[in-house]
Amino acid sequence: MGLSVQRQYAPNSICFGCGPANENGLKIESHRCENGLEMKFIPSEHHQAFPGMINGGIIGSIMDCHGNWAAAIAIMDFLGLDEPPCTVTANYSISLRRPTPHGKELQVKAEIVEIEKDRAEVKMILTVEDIVCATGRGLFVAVKEGHPAYHRWS
Repeated sequence: MGLSVQRQYAPNSICFGCGPANENGLKIESHRCENGLEMKFIPSEHHQAFPGMINGGIIGSIMDCHGNWAAAIAIMDFLGLDEPPCTVTANYSISLRRPTPHGKELQVKAEIVEIEKDRAEVKMILTVEDIVCATGRGLFVAVKEGHPAYHRWS
């Protein structure tokens, strides 16, 4: 699969969900695919809400960060940039469709629904063994110099 977009563009990021430099974080790794990004993740014991099932907040963090990176990469490609702009979540919603089992690999796909020069709308789907456990949708926007998150990936 090669280097994840997080490791390629933000190796020093401390984000809980996607920061490679956060020793206590989830450290998701997103990879390019057609019209977006895909990722695989194996939750740890402490990610459970109750025995055998993953906490909804962990699912939300995974999908939020993965969707945000899908938007950043899409905006970069759309504008022909060498690096993705720093994007933040404007809004997102998650539907927990069924309990997400622990001890199995989670697969998340994020696809671009709509894109403009400074924002992208993304849809996300989380599956386990081809069964849909959660879906989501979010709007992610590129921030400008002066925003507190502007330099977070450098």
